[in-house]
Amino acid sequence: MPQDRLLDALDAHVETLESDGTAKGEELIVTGVVPGTDSRAPRFHLEGYGEREFLRLNSNSYLGLAFTPELLEAEEAGARAFGVGPGAVRFISGSFSAHRDLERRLARFHDREEAIVFSSAYAAVLGSVVPLTTGDTLVISDELNHNCIINAVRLSRPARKVIYRHLDLEGLERALVDGEGTARRALVLTDGIFSMRGDHAPLDEIMALAASHDHRYPENVVVVADDSHGVGAFGPTGRGVEEYTESPPVDVLIGTLGKAFGVNGGYVTGDARLIRFLRESAPTYIYSNPITPGEAMACTAAVELVDSSQGRDLLGRLRSLTKHFEEGLTRIGVETIPGEHPVVPVMIRDTARTRAMVQHLFDHDVLVTGLTYPVVPRGDESIRAQINADHTMEDLDRVLEIIAAFPN
Repeated sequence: MPQDRLLDALDAHVETLESDGTAKGEELIVTGVVPGTDSRAPRFHLEGYGEREFLRLNSNSYLGLAFTPELLEAEEAGARAFGVGPGAVRFISGSFSAHRDLERRLARFHDREEAIVFSSAYAAVLGSVVPLTTGDTLVISDELNHNCIINAVRLSRPARKVIYRHLDLEGLERALVDGEGTARRALVLTDGIFSMRGDHAPLDEIMALAASHDHRYPENVVVVADDSHGVGAFGPTGRGVEEYTESPPVDVLIGTLGKAFGVNGGYVTGDARLIRFLRESAPTYIYSNPITPGEAMACTAAVELVDSSQGRDLLGRLRSLTKHFEEGLTRIGVETIPGEHPVVPVMIRDTARTRAMVQHLFDHDVLVTGLTYPVVPRGDESIRAQINADHTMEDLDRVLEIIAAFPN
């Protein structure tokens, strides 16, 4: 069957992305890892770059757990006990004791009744928002929410949706007031940590607003928070934005096992009846294979580690490294958005200079992510630096030297 006209159309689409500056481009392929030392973080070999050793400043592995012996041993034990794959979706024959052990441990970690594990946090967002949205639902969402929330709203087709300006609680409250009588249920959707900037949602204030306007909706105002970048990396004990803001428990808390916990997968935690509903209604849970039993056992080991004195030490180290890097940027005259989260934006505010800075860092063996127009608004162009607990002060000082040497 000929595909020439289809392929021409697909080529045209990719060419448009490239000309707009939104194409992701060729992926860098990691071919090996050089273990870290007390004074040096792990380094990474890339396909096509020989023996050059790159420092990753663009990794979500905030606590640096990927090579932790406890996690490696747990995953190997799981693979040897149950095999390398689950063999089926959960409701057929793909549920293993490792999955349920992990779900129970996550529920305890967050002080919730139950939890459900998905193949990814993206799948967890789609799998929870879509079935929770009916034809009588008002959806209210922060304008800087992650792509997974945006797509979940598109797929769910609510009765009405309102997008409020970033962190504009007055706009959120107006939407709740104006929506009275138009919907039986209101879903307030927010990221916990906004991953492009490292700032956080004021969950304590959002929960207070939801409670004060709950009487307007027969099926409640329901707060859904995707705290994938916060859980494990933010708050004194890694409980994320809820802990940091001293918020009451949000109604639907979504997290990931593939960032601070260092493994793979996503989850939702909350009331036991909510989780029972999702097991019966979430398409990305029902029709998609789970993470492997070995991954589940490694995730459980990660939660145990974070919920220990060792985990609190790692979180303290992460905060110290983050503060050191932020203060270093200020010292060399580079703008940032200060905060305790290890996403540290380096504000360049120009597309061409941002791209040049990314290349400058790459030329000096440092991997970062550049955010340029139209991915971010014109004037907000930046580099997203991500601090990990297995970085060292020496590593970060070297990065600061490289940034300082970038020509004005």
